[in-house]
Amino acid sequence: MYFKRLKEKWEITSNFQLVVIFIVFAITGSLSVRLGKPILNFFQIDPIRFEDLFMGTFLYWILRILIIFPVYQILLILVGTVFFQYRFFWEFEKKILKRMGFKRFFKDV
Repeated sequence: MYFKRLKEKWEITSNFQLVVIFIVFAITGSLSVRLGKPILNFFQIDPIRFEDLFMGTFLYWILRILIIFPVYQILLILVGTVFFQYRFFWEFEKKILKRMGFKRFFKDV
């Protein structure tokens, strides 16, 4: 029942495509977390540096999310393309970015 509604919402016709999309989300999530550490190290963002600050742990996690979020978005498109789901994930990204206030970059034809 739930998968049927999800397929309708995402305009997907086959269960196979749904499984592929779930696999892409899983790989992208894992990969973005994996790549997050070297990226944070490059910018020298380490939890230890935030220990002495007021709300340091909170600030660290906000910075971590702000840095890893764009990486996740890019990886979603790349991994989706590898699995021949570029169109689905590009439309998915446009919806997310429009909701975040970037509507002007995605004019509907």
